[in-house]
Amino acid sequence: MSTKPKKRVVTMIDVARHAGVSQTTVSFVLNNAETANIPDETRQRVLASIAELGYRPNVLAQGLRLQRSGIFGFVTDQIAITPHAGKIFEGAQDVAWDNGKILMLVNTKSNPDLEATAINLLLGRRVEGIIYATMYHRPTKLLPSLREIPTVLLDCFVEDRQLPSVVPDEFGGGYAAVKYLLEKGHRRIGFVNHVLDIPAATGRLAGYKSALNDYGISFDPELVCYDESRQDNGYQCARQLLQKENRPTALFCFNDRTAMGVYDAIRNLDFKIPEDVAVVGFDNQEIIAAHLYPPLTTMELPHYQMGVWAVQKLVEILSGVEQTNPVQHKMPCPLIERGSA
Repeated sequence: MSTKPKKRVVTMIDVARHAGVSQTTVSFVLNNAETANIPDETRQRVLASIAELGYRPNVLAQGLRLQRSGIFGFVTDQIAITPHAGKIFEGAQDVAWDNGKILMLVNTKSNPDLEATAINLLLGRRVEGIIYATMYHRPTKLLPSLREIPTVLLDCFVEDRQLPSVVPDEFGGGYAAVKYLLEKGHRRIGFVNHVLDIPAATGRLAGYKSALNDYGISFDPELVCYDESRQDNGYQCARQLLQKENRPTALFCFNDRTAMGVYDAIRNLDFKIPEDVAVVGFDNQEIIAAHLYPPLTTMELPHYQMGVWAVQKLVEILSGVEQTNPVQHKMPCPLIERGSA
């Protein structure tokens, strides 16, 4: 039985011979050495030889020589199995690729042992830095090893604020949502909020109160309903608020899943959206928001932009930009206007 002979790997020496230059010249071209003063005609001849011969640089060897692996670790708890994953990774990957880096993703499923093992493996592979991301905006505790390598936090923060982080502007999002409804003429605005004491719930509530105050409207705690952020809980909260004697004419929802239940309650009570009750959500999960009827006006969680920011910040740190006070960046949440308000 005959076997096909293995194709010989093209080397830098082969490229040099084909282009009629030294191996050093090929190296200068590959590394884009600006101080080498390589004539443009020679550079183009080397590049043409590389393309014709199909030469591929040994990235591992280059990394060992330069002490740079070209890899960023991306560690998450559960993001990879959520609807938000695509946008976060797209933003992060776009910037990484523009900077000649690739992302090595690890999804730990919120398992501390798996997380510790994964981070040790990433460090063993000499990743240049790590993006550490959580499924929702929250404080987090990190392994000490993550403070020994450039690390940027995405959708989370450490209590001592000694690592750079990017999170959504929860207060600004809540403020913008309620201001939008106020500008539409609503003065009785209910809020279907999350029951847990997390930054998204407290920040959006603070924004809700601030917007009302700026329009001279007193905060009425009877117009806020707290429950878990699921469709059925949104339904129960909306029924509770809309059956009050002086019912709200608009409802601001903690997220788009909650808004689905709010829609069901409004229709069950024979009201129309937005004629009788306006609705604004939060997240912009397009699989939900864009396909409700009418389509849901909502505040967008800036997942793509946060992915971009995190990798840009990591690149800055690696380039030597000093961080005397690590940046704690709050990313604006834009309003996505559709037909529900």
